[in-house]
Amino acid sequence: MPRRKRAAKRKVLPDPKYHSVLVTKFVNGLLKGGKRSIAEKTLYGAVDIISERTGSPGIDVFEKAVENVKPVLEVRSRRVGGATYQVPVEIRQDRRQALAIRWIIGYARSRSEKTMAEKLAGELISASKSEGSSIKKREDTHKMAEANRAFAHFKW
Repeated sequence: MPRRKRAAKRKVLPDPKYHSVLVTKFVNGLLKGGKRSIAEKTLYGAVDIISERTGSPGIDVFEKAVENVKPVLEVRSRRVGGATYQVPVEIRQDRRQALAIRWIIGYARSRSEKTMAEKLAGELISASKSEGSSIKKREDTHKMAEANRAFAHFKW
């Protein structure tokens, strides 16, 4: 926690191809070693693969996938009198988006396809259909929050 004032949020500029802030944030999550052009090429390639496989616009499938993966609740550890409780809390909108992006990229990297664009396309297609590893992660997070609903009164 900062002592003086809250850090200012930086403005994220929309990407040049789709004019979407979400795409820029996804590219930023995909970055490795500052190689933005490679990350952009990977995502744009994945969107092209999606539009080939599904027949619908790839950017729409991408947005639907991110929307489907966004969690609503998560558990936070809270210490009360010597005991640590997992307290379910609602997630802020920007954190929901960040978690969804992180989960999709993480599970795409662990897939078995050949190129990263194919892995990402496969994960996004399955997430848009509400199936796949990233959706399972969201469901597990919700289940954990639901199981610990008894401790909701410890919310701060």
